[in-house]
Amino acid sequence: MPVQASTAEATTTLTLGKDVAHVALSPYLGYFHDTTAEDDVDAAARRLAQGQFAPLPGGRSAFGFRTGAFWFHTRVVNNGNPEQRWLLVQSYALSDNVDVYARYPDGHTTFQAGGDHLPFSARSVRYRHPNFWLTLPQGQPVDVFVRVRSESSMQVPLDLYTTVAFAELSRDSQLVIGLYYGILLALFFYNLALWLSLRDASYFWYLFHLSAFGLVLFTLNGFGFEYLWPQSSWLSDRMVPLSICLAQIGMQQFARIFLGLRERWRTGDRIGLGLISFFALLGIASTWLPYHVSTPIASAAVLVSIAWIAVVSVSVVRRGYQPAQLFLLAWGMFLLGTGLFVAIAFGLMPKTFITEYGVQIGSALEMLLLSIALGHRYAALRNENERIVREAKDQLEHKVQQRTVELRSALGQLEDAHARLRESSQRDALTGLHNRSHFRDRFESLLRQSREHRRPLSLLMIDLDNFKLINDQHGHLIGDDCLRWAARTLGHGLRPHHDALLARFGGEEFVIVLPGLNLSAATQVAEDLRQHLRDQPFRSEDSQITVTASIGVHAIETVSFGGIDPLLQLADQALYRAKADGRDCVRTSQVETV
Repeated sequence: MPVQASTAEATTTLTLGKDVAHVALSPYLGYFHDTTAEDDVDAAARRLAQGQFAPLPGGRSAFGFRTGAFWFHTRVVNNGNPEQRWLLVQSYALSDNVDVYARYPDGHTTFQAGGDHLPFSARSVRYRHPNFWLTLPQGQPVDVFVRVRSESSMQVPLDLYTTVAFAELSRDSQLVIGLYYGILLALFFYNLALWLSLRDASYFWYLFHLSAFGLVLFTLNGFGFEYLWPQSSWLSDRMVPLSICLAQIGMQQFARIFLGLRERWRTGDRIGLGLISFFALLGIASTWLPYHVSTPIASAAVLVSIAWIAVVSVSVVRRGYQPAQLFLLAWGMFLLGTGLFVAIAFGLMPKTFITEYGVQIGSALEMLLLSIALGHRYAALRNENERIVREAKDQLEHKVQQRTVELRSALGQLEDAHARLRESSQRDALTGLHNRSHFRDRFESLLRQSREHRRPLSLLMIDLDNFKLINDQHGHLIGDDCLRWAARTLGHGLRPHHDALLARFGGEEFVIVLPGLNLSAATQVAEDLRQHLRDQPFRSEDSQITVTASIGVHAIETVSFGGIDPLLQLADQALYRAKADGRDCVRTSQVETV
């Protein structure tokens, strides 16, 4: 067993016997509150020598929300314990900065830093709580100083573990927490299936509350920092108040719908909406408010929120709504567990197994009872609906259903016809590409976007060379097939450019808009398309025809307000330049609109 020295000077000295594997350090700690957070380890050592360190008040290591930094000290003497490498663990996941100094008799000092304001990879062991390796040679007194500064609740439960003891601790705690989240996941998927089949809003808000509160505990237990945002100290701070607010929004909305407050108690319903608005505003504000401001407000508001739900539950029970009895019992469990959590956060109660895991125990019971209450409520609603259906006339019900089916069918057919008509009006009947009218509408929209975001935009005019000869020599049917082939080939060549707009401009002419490409990039695309057409001859039933194209390129670096016709004219002029230079080539306008 660890031994505490009896002299007043050594009230923070811990002696490790040979059989010790785990020690809770609270009885052996002295602390000092550095309100200015300016002391370094040398200043802390001087304060220790001057007797300014005091034992933990009542043996509790929770101080609530406090400013400044807290220094903790203990002197550890390894008295024959074969283990010299120990792990110091702070069993609270939300501390911002934790600095650990170990001073040895030969005068050298080691330093380690942790907390959720450092990347998760900085920890000695990949574990949800801050941890630090300490070397404790036999027979040598080692002064251990721990400095904690955090905007969250100042909770500093420190423990020393051997490697084996820590492995057993992590195994057992992971099992308990795994069981808890397993229960939550089982309830989530069970009620998700019910919601998908029933489409009852109360099931949706139950799932919302369950997910949000699971995120709260995932954050408080340190798993969020470990698995979801290990590099983000900003999220580590903001997710606590934000997830609390989301959970309270889900709780209040679920209570309003489940208890039917709008019909049974309008005043209570309005107060519930007011609380929802408050938590929504607080959640938004928590993204920029200091952590030490938003988190205490959110934590204190939790008690008010749950107490209010208990009040409305009692009120609805007194109004004769039977499912509210289970609802009230569920919230009683949750209120108890959450009250323990808030009391620890403000330093009002010591941190024990019951107080530390009370919120998990209470919330698991609450989720289970709420799930049962939802089933009871659904059964009551179903019985009521069956009674109403039995009282209705079967013939009238059949006619209503028949007319409804006919109306839905007619509306569905009308919508399909309208969609087909709208699509056909935007497509070229021969090639299946967008037609000229649709192209102009889309081009104007792309111009506006380019102007707003100051991004380049390029325009390509493409004309198939000597296309009249194909019609004259092979017939117009072959010519039509050739146009369809050209449309497919151009579309295939534009696959890397997902936002490109391709349309048939008329006859054997095509037009392409390339958002985000300047003149050089658009010219390269045009050259690739020209080569693509030339390298893949068009094949008809009995002949193979090499098809070439002349392409004009115009790039709009800064979009003007003069409309699209001048831009089309510039691209068209570049196209005619390509034809004048012998066809089967790409030419640019070399003009930018300003």
